[in-house]
Amino acid sequence: MSSRLLEGQVALVTGAGRGLGRAFAERLAALGCSIGVHGMRERGPAEYGEGTTLTETAAEIAKTYNVKATPVLGDLTQFDQVERVVATTIEKLGPLEIVVHNAGGDIAAAGGKPNPNDSVMIKQEDVRAVLDRNLLTTIFVCQHAARRMMERKSGRILTISSIAAFKGNENGAIYSTSKAAVVEYTRCLAVQLRPHNINVNSLAPGDTRTGRFLGTRAVDPNRMVEEGTLDRIALVDEVARVVEFFAGPLGAFVTGQVLRVDGGSQCWAS
Repeated sequence: MSSRLLEGQVALVTGAGRGLGRAFAERLAALGCSIGVHGMRERGPAEYGEGTTLTETAAEIAKTYNVKATPVLGDLTQFDQVERVVATTIEKLGPLEIVVHNAGGDIAAAGGKPNPNDSVMIKQEDVRAVLDRNLLTTIFVCQHAARRMMERKSGRILTISSIAAFKGNENGAIYSTSKAAVVEYTRCLAVQLRPHNINVNSLAPGDTRTGRFLGTRAVDPNRMVEEGTLDRIALVDEVARVVEFFAGPLGAFVTGQVLRVDGGSQCWAS
């Protein structure tokens, strides 16, 4: 376990009930952070067999890492609920110093990742769901977090995008577009917040063996090895460890950057 480099700091991790979000929360807790464990549904952790309830997940993180952790429910596509999520985290744990905005994906779209070039007419509500869950939530969460951080002239914001943002995708065009917009928004926000001593970066994971990833698609068993090649599906912890760089001392003078964590499946300038 890493030393507790961030002892006493407060972090909010959105979409933290399961998968990468939970792993990000646990990584920051291991570094000594108190954690706001956000989720949209109380029983969200159980949906892919990665837990029971958000309340229980927060309790497990608190006990395992000897930190404070509080569950915070909210629909981040709703501006007033985002304000409540941020305010509740601060009220329960203290001034907010780190935000990892992980909530997103295509789970809200009934038909999966909508593709406007598909021969089957896509549903407007699916397009809006993917755009809202990825881009709108990023804007809302960052806005509320940045306002609080500007009061203290300090903070770290990390958005979670995707390698889908960097390569043309014959399937899931709306998802890829929304993640590309998250990347550009992150860069713009980093420029805006430089004078306020707030770092803003993005982590772009590739295929990662979360419960949802493994439970919703066929996976090539050859890519399930854990060593000997980088041409494989990432372990959750391999992605989560990168949060330590952005949130910790090594990231103090890094802002406006996007780091792909994909074992080199994309090797060109971002």
